[in-house]
Amino acid sequence: MIIARSDYEIPDAARQKIALFCDVKESAVIPLRTVQNIYEVPVILQEVGLGDLIINHLRLPAASTDMMDWRAMVDRMNNEEMEPLLIGIVGKYVDLRDSYISVRESLRHAGLHHERDVEVAWIASEDLEREGWEQALAALNGIVVPGGFGARGIEGMIRAAYYARVNQVPYLGLCLGMQVLVIEYARHIFESDAPNSTEFDPETPYPVIDILPEQRTIDELGGTMRLGGYPCVLTPGTIAGDAYATGQVMERHRHRYELNNVYREQLQEAGLRASGVSPDGKLVEISELAGHPFMLGTQFHPEFRSRPAGPHPLFREFVGAAAKALREGAQHKLPLSPMA
Repeated sequence: MIIARSDYEIPDAARQKIALFCDVKESAVIPLRTVQNIYEVPVILQEVGLGDLIINHLRLPAASTDMMDWRAMVDRMNNEEMEPLLIGIVGKYVDLRDSYISVRESLRHAGLHHERDVEVAWIASEDLEREGWEQALAALNGIVVPGGFGARGIEGMIRAAYYARVNQVPYLGLCLGMQVLVIEYARHIFESDAPNSTEFDPETPYPVIDILPEQRTIDELGGTMRLGGYPCVLTPGTIAGDAYATGQVMERHRHRYELNNVYREQLQEAGLRASGVSPDGKLVEISELAGHPFMLGTQFHPEFRSRPAGPHPLFREFVGAAAKALREGAQHKLPLSPMA
């Protein structure tokens, strides 16, 4: 079988020549033209008979090839009349946007659910460490801070979390994004710039984010992190609890650092509630800010479980909050005072 990629329609004569020189049947030369929407690819492959070819070649039982629901979804995605929704992804790897492709697509899935055309503003977190940083965030209807490692650009991410908190802009933090949320809020309630993660400042007097206890004796990096699926118990009546509409979920992790339980009660009393925890209650998996339209962070990676026809519940609710703010005509004001 040959997949023939092209920016143009491939005529039958070209398919015949490819079949001849590659010693395959003409029916096994599968044309795949370039499309604007990657979700059109399964429809194209079905139309040219790839599914039947595989079933026949492997002598598999015949299966249904009805793709009406998928076609309808693609048509909705391609609807140019959907109202735009501008979401900023604030990260340190935005020059290589495929680093965040799962985050971008999860936003797109959620946008489709709410009939909104999600447009992504790619914002380098280091740019938010310069003068005039607020202007880069002023037009956003929502802010996402995705995962990452290392200290570069962290203060810019913290400013993004600050801006979202002060201006009531929906915020979704993923892994590092949750840690940034915690650091920013701790600085607010402690009225100090000292709270930090020991990953970025080993000498911080307020290590609100610290390495997992079982990670302290590990010298080798890489696959020794907390990896894979772990259960998360949800708190009823919270944004996360209502979004999932169940008591416990399984989510994928990839991290070494966690919210430090030494500060957990103090943060909770100040309004940063743990709406998702490990079954033994020792690890905070989801943090959310009470009284905010949507300011929530996850220690896990929900973007890995989102699907076009089934957006992840947290992405769905985040985009819904951003869309609601847009419908109500909310105008976000720029901070008028220094970070506090």
